[in-house]
Amino acid sequence: MAAASDPARPVSHRRVLNIALPVVLSNATIPLLGAVDTGVVGQMGAAAPIGAVGIGAIVLGTVYWIFGFLRMGTVGLTGQALGAGDGAEVSALLSRVLMIAFAAGLVLILGQAAIFRMAFQIAPASAEVESLAREYMAVRIFSAPAAIAIYGLTGWLVAHERMTGIMGLQIGMNLLNIALSLFLVLGLGLGVAGVALGTVLSEWAGFALGLWLCRDGFQGAAWRQQSRVFNPARLIHMLRVNTDIMLRSVILMAGFAAFLFIGAHFGDVTLAANQILMQFLHITAYAMDGFAFAAEALVARTLGARSRTRLRRSAALTSVWGFGTCLVMSVVFAVLGPGIIDVMTTAADVRAGARLYLPWMIAAPVIGCASWMLDGIFIGATRSRDMRNMMILSGLVYGLALWCLVPPYGNHGLWAALLIFFAVRGLTLAWCYPALERGAQPGPRAKARHPAPGPRHRRHWQTRRPAKGRPDRVRWCGPAPIRHRPALCKAEQPRPRP
Repeated sequence: MAAASDPARPVSHRRVLNIALPVVLSNATIPLLGAVDTGVVGQMGAAAPIGAVGIGAIVLGTVYWIFGFLRMGTVGLTGQALGAGDGAEVSALLSRVLMIAFAAGLVLILGQAAIFRMAFQIAPASAEVESLAREYMAVRIFSAPAAIAIYGLTGWLVAHERMTGIMGLQIGMNLLNIALSLFLVLGLGLGVAGVALGTVLSEWAGFALGLWLCRDGFQGAAWRQQSRVFNPARLIHMLRVNTDIMLRSVILMAGFAAFLFIGAHFGDVTLAANQILMQFLHITAYAMDGFAFAAEALVARTLGARSRTRLRRSAALTSVWGFGTCLVMSVVFAVLGPGIIDVMTTAADVRAGARLYLPWMIAAPVIGCASWMLDGIFIGATRSRDMRNMMILSGLVYGLALWCLVPPYGNHGLWAALLIFFAVRGLTLAWCYPALERGAQPGPRAKARHPAPGPRHRRHWQTRRPAKGRPDRVRWCGPAPIRHRPALCKAEQPRPRP
């Protein structure tokens, strides 16, 4: 604990791996959870429950993911407070995060009817599937405060570099979810509602475990001091950072949604092939998350400590590991990609389509690496305005690329536009990086009231002659060059002899 909290702790490869590897291992349980939920519901012997759980999980997952800014913003703000040695602000941030999470969760619970109605207007389903999906979401929505709070607690723990705790939280929550789903659905026969109830219970249990892991933040009185927690300047800064990150995330999500919807116009086979290849991108994201988290934590700490050298080393080391991971993933996709495609589908036409577009997916990790790592660096530095503006610019370039490339080249043009989107994000953030480094420079030192004598100047003190009833007063007449004799004050000018 003490070592992790020391802002002067050196940035090393070992420290980067200590942050990254637990995140990668915990991410490995996420696909397992989805597979078990699907398999459990599949034992009901009907197709509608499977589709209902899938739609319900996507709808609520998307809504919750909008609040992912709470994790990103909390990492940067908490890490910078740690680097600056402001323990009281670290505790106050934890209180603000929990208040925001519970307020947002309560709004979602109260507005669930509007959310469900809007979801099925965007993605209509059969009457049976919609009915079961509503049943699933009506139960699971009651874990919204816990699910959103876990984002903030995770960010607070990442800033403290307590990655083993995060791994235990994620794996424990997923394993409990799996066990509850098996018991409630197969044991008690609760069906779709049982899957939702298992998720609700596991998320509240994860929230309780997260609070215990963050117990250091509740020591002392800072976390409950209203004047500190509700400090207007701090709240406005936190709101600005989180709003910018949320807008950036919405634009990013819109970009992937556009890829999916445009790909649907090329037929079912092409759509299925794109979906299979997008799973490759998700695997890359799971592997990259660890090094992006490391960049967030280390950059936040070093920026808070105003150490430009250590900030640059943090960005460099995490980026080296991130690029190496992306290069390995590209090689794996090139060598094993066809075999992975054959495992994921048995349809010959879908296999052929996925192989046709596989080269784009092989290039994606290398081209996208800069944007993913710089995202982590800028999140740690809370340069949210740059992230928002560069995402807007990248989105405009992406739209232009879709307009120019899709009509003549079809799905190849769609993949080319997506990779251009990745590349422009990386290039624009790299263009903003020098300003980020300048923010790590210590501010100008406060000037002394009287400048100290330097090599070129010495102090020039003069004494006034006493007046009636007044003691002698000494005053300073400013620095005088060493090479020249200081001029005398008027009071000390020699009087002419009579």
